[in-house]
Amino acid sequence: MDSDEDFVSTISSGDDAMQDDTDNDDLSGAEDFDVFDDEPDDEPGIPSQKVSKSKGVTFDINYKVYTPDDIQHQQDDMVNEVNMILEMSKEDAAIMLRHFRWNKERLIEEYMDRPSRVLEAAGLGSSAGGPPKLETIAGFVCDICCEDGDGLRSFAMKCGHRYCADCYRQYLVQKIREEGEAARIQCPSEGCHRIIDARSLDLLVAPDLVERYQELLNRTYVEDKDVLKWCPAPDCENAVECPVKKKDLDKVVPTVACACGHRFCFGCILTDHQPAPCELVKKWLKKCADDSETANWISANTKECPKCNSTIEKNGGCNHMTCRKCKHEFCWMCMGLWSEHGTSWYNCSRFEERSGTEARDAQARSRVSLERYLHYYNRYANHEQSARLDKDIYQKTEKKMVQLQTASGMSWIEVQYLNSASQALQTCRQTLKWTYAFAFYLARNNLTEIFEDNQKDLELAVEALSEMFEKPIGELSEPKLKVDIMDKTAYCNRRRVILLEDTADNLANGRWTFNVDLKNPTSAASSATSRV
Repeated sequence: MDSDEDFVSTISSGDDAMQDDTDNDDLSGAEDFDVFDDEPDDEPGIPSQKVSKSKGVTFDINYKVYTPDDIQHQQDDMVNEVNMILEMSKEDAAIMLRHFRWNKERLIEEYMDRPSRVLEAAGLGSSAGGPPKLETIAGFVCDICCEDGDGLRSFAMKCGHRYCADCYRQYLVQKIREEGEAARIQCPSEGCHRIIDARSLDLLVAPDLVERYQELLNRTYVEDKDVLKWCPAPDCENAVECPVKKKDLDKVVPTVACACGHRFCFGCILTDHQPAPCELVKKWLKKCADDSETANWISANTKECPKCNSTIEKNGGCNHMTCRKCKHEFCWMCMGLWSEHGTSWYNCSRFEERSGTEARDAQARSRVSLERYLHYYNRYANHEQSARLDKDIYQKTEKKMVQLQTASGMSWIEVQYLNSASQALQTCRQTLKWTYAFAFYLARNNLTEIFEDNQKDLELAVEALSEMFEKPIGELSEPKLKVDIMDKTAYCNRRRVILLEDTADNLANGRWTFNVDLKNPTSAASSATSRV
């Protein structure tokens, strides 16, 4: 595989893919990690290129992208099926499905056992009147606005609670436009749990509000399904289906690519963070954002008074310290009593002294911890900054391609190698950035050395490609440099795949040893702090 397009794959949609976290088929110990159907069905969606799976490798994640029309089509199909099986109106079938979070099998099973109880719970229990419609009833007085009149139009659902059309319409506008409610809008009458249906809504509100109502229903449909999530890219209306379970996020990093081009993690909705699992990413971002490293700096650059434990910062060259709070005099180097310095038996090199040894050990541990964090953070931040710069270059790539086309006489297709190189730089830097967060939590072993070798190879390749890419237009037009850039682009993509396949395989098979517990992060947080 030489580019990101080689990773994109599809997932078979439909009920078979709908999996919840209660299943017992854990990924640990599975030699052949393959929780997805290989053959796509005829469900609507945006197909993406399928990839073959390697035994035990979880780098390729199957998924499918859906447009709003696809999502609506899925809902309509399920509504029609329940409508035929239970012989109820399509509007009532839709309300029932939303109540059961679109679990069709559970709905049918419970309805067959307790129909009246299920209808009541879903908001379809009370049926005192006929089909909902707008009517003009003589002598009617609206209980909300107290208006009456012979020409006053009113509306009531099957529950029979009648109000004037204007009050009903205002109530629906508030619920939909201001509160963002759609799936569970109840009758305005206090204590009535009857749910308004789409046909009633069509009778009362303008088409633009009906459109907003349908958008909210689609959003509810996606949010009710664990295997569906909205693409987090701005202004994107697509949803992505991926059946990776929450309990398996310590075994796989489910990265998907929307049809809009945005790559993100299905598990946490953050931008692509391979190879780091979601829990490590969460911990790393928190560590970088909070004041924990400020405390490390204080530990590394200050000491506590041996007598009153006040924090003291050295402000001069002399090692003779006097605590301003308790006036205790001690040596900055060994933390021992200053009065004993200069005697024939005492000097700062005596590590056997208990108090001085403990202070020096604590200071050394704090410095090592801080230096280790800064080692990984500086490289993480460097690739993040480089990725931003590469992105700026990417935005100027088209202009560069036009200039190269003009200067060299190449066709537009012939200069596309610059676009491919720019995309490779952006993707590889994103991966490299997260390899350092990943490495920060890794325990040292033979696998770690292999990982670092792969990391180094990818980093060297990316830096070489970046240097070639920034050459002047005059040099870029040379055939040899063009070939070198194309070769290096392919090499970068291959090295990225090798690194990600290796980390994903070890992650799926539980071979990595981390300094934190990915299964139980809360309990491990305190103990992990001292180890990392």
